[in-house]
Amino acid sequence: MKKTIICILSATMLFSCKQEKKPDAVSAAADAVKTEMKPISQEEIQSAVIYEANIRQYSAEGTFEAFTKDIPRLKEMGVKILWLMPIYPISETKRKAKGDLFASDIEDPEERKKYLGSYYAVSDFRAVNPEFGTIDDFRKLLKTAHENEIYVILDWVPNHTGWDHVWLKDHPEFYTKNDKGEITDPLNDDGTPVGWADVADLNYDNQELRKTMIADMLYWLEEEGIDGFRCDVAGSVPTDFWEEAIPQLRAKKDIFMLAEAWEPELLKGDLFDMAYGWDTHHRMNDIAQGKETVEAWDKRMESISEMYEGDDILMNFTSNHDENSWNGTVYERMGDAAETFAALSYVAPGMPLIYSGQEYDMDKRLKFFEKDTIQKNSHKFFEVYQKLGALKNSHPALHSGKDPASYTRLKTSDDSSVLAFERKKGEERIVFVANLSKEIAKVKVDFEGKFVNYMKQDVISFSKETDHTIKPWGFAIFVEQVDHAKHGH
Repeated sequence: MKKTIICILSATMLFSCKQEKKPDAVSAAADAVKTEMKPISQEEIQSAVIYEANIRQYSAEGTFEAFTKDIPRLKEMGVKILWLMPIYPISETKRKAKGDLFASDIEDPEERKKYLGSYYAVSDFRAVNPEFGTIDDFRKLLKTAHENEIYVILDWVPNHTGWDHVWLKDHPEFYTKNDKGEITDPLNDDGTPVGWADVADLNYDNQELRKTMIADMLYWLEEEGIDGFRCDVAGSVPTDFWEEAIPQLRAKKDIFMLAEAWEPELLKGDLFDMAYGWDTHHRMNDIAQGKETVEAWDKRMESISEMYEGDDILMNFTSNHDENSWNGTVYERMGDAAETFAALSYVAPGMPLIYSGQEYDMDKRLKFFEKDTIQKNSHKFFEVYQKLGALKNSHPALHSGKDPASYTRLKTSDDSSVLAFERKKGEERIVFVANLSKEIAKVKVDFEGKFVNYMKQDVISFSKETDHTIKPWGFAIFVEQVDHAKHGH
């Protein structure tokens, strides 16, 4: 185990805070750029930070090549898993523009050009979007990530395809049809449209579809050497498909599987490694906006312990591509509490996510169907993520997964405003204390011992009788000092 890197916050308690076989020549080219990296393990997963890359918007160029240059910066933030939003060609047919309009509805040809469509309307599961570059450019990205000890997972879209995917012509039986025999877009249980008119719904009652989908996933594992998948709307695909597919994928290598879903059954056995902590995220937003208090956090943690098994992992996030584009930036939703909830996403049970641009203090909603470059003029959060990433990567008390650290709520004299809890594994302990309100809090916290206040290098002793004054939305992470010699280490 690496030594914990300790950089500490103030000693006072005023806390700041996509169906062709690849030609042999192409296979040879792919092999030439592959970098050997040991398959991902449960040990690495338990201390990982995940980063979601929006290639289109990350740079002015919007290319694999431009993103690849910054991969070493991800390593600096403790990122161990790189999730690439869909990299496949996007359908031209019914390409999304704005509102209910398709690009084809835009009369001005110059105006029409700027609408690039949704990444999730895939026309070919075995190719890359030319907007981003070539397959060789992707391979260089993958190689660079592996050289930086970062695993790469691809965003997979199993529930639907774009309207010019080859399957619509060659395999119409793969798709859901209405009573007129027409292929439909995704529908709700009552038969009404979900609202994704730019994609065609796949029908998993068809066994050949299942085989073909698995073959396409295996292509990326075996031919390109990726390390797993983030599976879009995984809960809308039958669980028995995942029970069929994932063992076949894992038979090839150890991989990381992330479900965009909350359903506990998707985490059973050796199915997905991680699901979304949607309700955790919603509680963060509501507390930051004064709609709820710390009691909502406590109820959420109780709910997690009842719904999920101890080794299940949920992804903690303050933003992602959907939240940013449709519900607002971190600053819109969380305001002055943004840094506090970022820290909470790291120290609470689960795996923290950084979405492209968060490290640059991004305060704009990125357009989803057209180019909208992330500005990199500020980077306060880069340093925050560096410190939090170092702690998450190195400290056993923040482990999640097969051998998780415990989570225990600590009593305070103001539990409606102040959240205090400890994470513990073996003799290693971390205590998190935060004022989740817009008023100054004066409290006692039920913990004691000698700790380092993580962001600033100060050592301080606490007793249960210590009075703490915590500024609005202030937080601190306390790392207990352990005398390993005394314990025979």
